[in-house]
Amino acid sequence: MDLRDLRYFETIAELQHLGRATTKLHRSQPALTSSIRRLEAQCGAALFEKSGRGIRLTEAGKVLQKWAQRVRFDVDDAKRELSSIGAGLSGHVRLGIVPTAAQFLLPPVARQLLQEAPGVTLHTVVGLVDTLRPQLRAGELDLMVGTESAAEPGYTAQVLAEDMIVVAASERHEVFKKPVTLKELAHQAWALQPPGLPTRDWLDHTFDRKRLPRPRVQVEATSLLALPALIVETGLLSFISRHHLQGQARIRGLKEVPVQGATMRRRLVVTHRANSFLSPAAQRLVELFVRSASAG
Repeated sequence: MDLRDLRYFETIAELQHLGRATTKLHRSQPALTSSIRRLEAQCGAALFEKSGRGIRLTEAGKVLQKWAQRVRFDVDDAKRELSSIGAGLSGHVRLGIVPTAAQFLLPPVARQLLQEAPGVTLHTVVGLVDTLRPQLRAGELDLMVGTESAAEPGYTAQVLAEDMIVVAASERHEVFKKPVTLKELAHQAWALQPPGLPTRDWLDHTFDRKRLPRPRVQVEATSLLALPALIVETGLLSFISRHHLQGQARIRGLKEVPVQGATMRRRLVVTHRANSFLSPAAQRLVELFVRSASAG
């Protein structure tokens, strides 16, 4: 099979539309149609079928998509491994990272990597695991630092650190005048992420389990990193990483609200495809993340 045909096939399968694929690939529709016909002749089966105004993969197409992606990974890895011979710590590393890790883990690690290897370039994509993982699967990222999830075949994950999410407020908040319970917090005003995001759902379900009304949310912010500064100014309660409340990164004016049963424990891990090539620079980045997290 021709590698170019497989690349065209992957794009058509992703977009599920021949017209949009011609725009993305800068190829004519007859050229792409001929490419698909060559693959179908070699596979002995149709790869696409009509679906509304677009097309979708047949069962044979789904099988070929899996192998086409694997072939692309192997070819890309071979090129990168060959180019790395004799190059040492150099090249380009593509890193996906969740916001908390980007703020607290990445800066010292990036500083150390660039001190050791000034020739390395680092491309970072900051986002939630749900948006980063598809990019890792598609080969668009070399590494992902995110919250731990169920083990997935074909991927290797290494634990970096625990991240505690706690209730916090401005140190001037009335909630610090006496010990409080979860029940009393239900009547306070909060600044939280929208429903559907992990920390918000965990907190809502914690109140549900206690048969308490869910937190009264006065301000919603999609960014977890926007919440600390927001609650200092507004006097609202929030649910944020303990990293914001301690060490050199501590935000002045913030304080943890001690309340039983309201601490969410999650682990940060660095993940990469198990059988993919990791350049020396990417391997060193993993080592620095592990060392920095254990030191912290």
